[in-house]
Amino acid sequence: MIMNRKTFIESTGATCKNWNWSWSFVNNEDKFVVFGVWEDNFKSDLSLILDPSWKKSRKGRLQNGYTQAVEHIDLVRHKGYKLKIYKMIKDHNYEDDSESKPSKIKKFDPNLLDRQLKRINKKWYASDEMADIYIPEEVTEDSMFEGAIKEVKVNSYERNKAARKKCIEKYGYKCSVCSFDFESNYGEIGKEFIHVHHKIPLADIRKEYKLNPTEDLVPVCPNCHAMLHRTKPALTIEELRNQFKVDS
Repeated sequence: MIMNRKTFIESTGATCKNWNWSWSFVNNEDKFVVFGVWEDNFKSDLSLILDPSWKKSRKGRLQNGYTQAVEHIDLVRHKGYKLKIYKMIKDHNYEDDSESKPSKIKKFDPNLLDRQLKRINKKWYASDEMADIYIPEEVTEDSMFEGAIKEVKVNSYERNKAARKKCIEKYGYKCSVCSFDFESNYGEIGKEFIHVHHKIPLADIRKEYKLNPTEDLVPVCPNCHAMLHRTKPALTIEELRNQFKVDS
């Protein structure tokens, strides 16, 4: 017996608002979302899962599946949900102009693949990049790492000494997210220690861009710095601050 999509998704513990038009699914208990990826968009390293052009149907109507998919992506970005995908093969002989039915699935691979969420030019992708974040102050040009690390992000704006100095002169050494102060907690060894975070995504920076250290940089502790970069694009200071939990 061939497993259909609904049976497969339900076997993972995930569900959706409507089985006819849903493109994505959510398991709230185990905190992960699932996206089906058409074979044309499926790549081993970078698969397209949501494109703004999919927001409306061929007849110009808002797609319910798109709206739900945005909600599921927000769960990954802001609620710590994991992203999983599976590959789908389209039935090219199937034609249906219905506004409620998506393209027909000819077959699919009933295996979920763990991926990382990534945005490129307003499109959302499922990437196979490693989830570990190497924050700028930990990386130098001669750093050596074991394993298959494909990409290390180094933000030169954050490492510029003059820019750091101006940022810290205005904001001090407390974390802008959690207010942690290293000197207050660790004494002399923690004096004048802090990371700085660049608020503008690197992909949005143009060659003519001129850094404003007191507007574009903010001091953050290493923990919050890593959490800001847990999503792509990075969370804003305000978004992470709203998620920060303080023991009552």
